[in-house]
Amino acid sequence: MPDIIVDIWILMIFIVPAVIYAVYRRRIKGSIGEKTIAWKLARLSKSKYKVINNLVLEAGGRTSQIDHLIISNCGLFVIETKNLKGWILGYENSEYWTQIFYKRKERFYNPVRQNWGHIRALKLNLNDFHNIKYIPIVVFLSDATLKVESDSDVIYSGQLLRTIKGYKEIILSDIEKKAIFEKLSSLNISQNFKRSAHVRAIRKRVSERSKLIERNVCPQCGCELVIRSGTYGKFKGCNNFPQCKFTADDS
Repeated sequence: MPDIIVDIWILMIFIVPAVIYAVYRRRIKGSIGEKTIAWKLARLSKSKYKVINNLVLEAGGRTSQIDHLIISNCGLFVIETKNLKGWILGYENSEYWTQIFYKRKERFYNPVRQNWGHIRALKLNLNDFHNIKYIPIVVFLSDATLKVESDSDVIYSGQLLRTIKGYKEIILSDIEKKAIFEKLSSLNISQNFKRSAHVRAIRKRVSERSKLIERNVCPQCGCELVIRSGTYGKFKGCNNFPQCKFTADDS
């Protein structure tokens, strides 16, 4: 009997961690990706760049979780981190992008759009500051192969520091930089952040947008969505183009 109990405990030691990883796989991978990028950002000059990791802001009755924010004299770098493998396909204005890993194909919400939402939240919280330049960057860890069409920076993690340092135009003074850092640090609610409620709210918004798209209604401007052809096949585009550049997969 004792031998059976020992065998059960040994099985539990191996099975329980595997089950936990399977359930929380995305969150664990996301956390690893964010910590990897935070480590890279820590190498930036402290006098030139002020870094806030995991910035959570309230804006317009919603919460916005920003993986990394860098406040510099050149503006605010808003960084969204993705730890995904395989081919990554997508357009800047698409609702979703596609991950292809071996024979598996999965959709995920366009991280460029995520950054646009983060920038809206920043603007609402920094409305007493003027002439701020917001620089969105989406960073993928090196296991991904990017096949993305975007005017915004969508890069590999190895390119991150070089991309940030490539911006040279001075927009903010040292005094403004410090004031923005102090204000955002005071508004950061990450310690009291309820991730589950945040995820539910996002899923609800995405569901509402998806219903509009199914009815061929543009969720951005309300115009009709029409079928168009692109590099990676057919997609739905807003009939109000170029005033509205919304696109979605034709599924």
